[in-house]
Amino acid sequence: MLTYTIRRLILSVPTLLFISLVIFLLLELAPGDPMAQVPLTVPLEVKQQMREALGVGQPVWVAFPKWLYQFFVVEPQVLFDVVFSTNFSEGKARMISWQSRSPIMDIVAERIPQTLWVVGVAYIVAILMALPIGIYSAYRQYSVFDQAGTFVTMIGFSVPPFFSGVLVIVIFSVQLGWFPSIYDTTHRVVDWDTFVVQLQQMIMPVMVLALQITSQLSRFMRASMLDNLGQDYVRTARAKGLPERSVVLVHVLRNSLIPVVTVIALGVPAIFGGAIITEQVFKVNGIGQLLITAIQGNDLPMVQTLTFIFAVLIVLFNLIADVLYGILDPRIRYD
Repeated sequence: MLTYTIRRLILSVPTLLFISLVIFLLLELAPGDPMAQVPLTVPLEVKQQMREALGVGQPVWVAFPKWLYQFFVVEPQVLFDVVFSTNFSEGKARMISWQSRSPIMDIVAERIPQTLWVVGVAYIVAILMALPIGIYSAYRQYSVFDQAGTFVTMIGFSVPPFFSGVLVIVIFSVQLGWFPSIYDTTHRVVDWDTFVVQLQQMIMPVMVLALQITSQLSRFMRASMLDNLGQDYVRTARAKGLPERSVVLVHVLRNSLIPVVTVIALGVPAIFGGAIITEQVFKVNGIGQLLITAIQGNDLPMVQTLTFIFAVLIVLFNLIADVLYGILDPRIRYD
């Protein structure tokens, strides 16, 4: 397993380089001028100097290696300097956002906590809800619980977040007045009272996201459990007199989790990508909202960086899912 993991990590390097090149070339072809929002009173020579300062108009064979160097060398050095109070990155050019004229990774670092508070918590809640629902629905197939669960999950999976988000705002914020309709990203948790306020403003966006994610994961869990409950090894285990709880929660569950792990692992990058629609509805200044703003403002460096970060996370969690296969099923070996 260790050899396989090292081999996959080495293979991921050219994969990510190719992905980064494709992203860079595609976005370089996109129309847009970072100076479009600059007032018309600014002289043309000043605009040209600003373009050169931002690195606009450089050929691909110059701009792409420069971007790679900044992403893989300069930014890690900046992080190392912040953590250990060193100065390895002093004087080195960083990736700059065309919109804010600020370092891109500093903006990303500011937005990630907001995304993790909402989307990350929603994902954890959804997993904790979806797995038991899927297991019990499969074990009690066609029961009242199974039929009710199927009905609710179909609604949750079919209703788009821009509708369910507005609906919960109307019910719980406008009509009942229980929760704030707008997420306050400036709020800081310093004591119990501020933590309660944070929970109150998280409930509605987490509710909307968790419903959709739970609907998807519970269906996968139920289908996988039903597939394994009819296998020969289950009948053999029951014939040997094993307790029903052991048969279902040990033998069947372990094999049923294998395909579900893929869905869960590949869904983790979406956490960092943010729930774009939900963040827009509840005004959460997370990564998803940052990506939308960058696209609308033709901020190509920001879009390139965020897109590549998502690609890195997808490759990483693909590897994690493959490793988990070997842990869940001893029959799987990577030679």
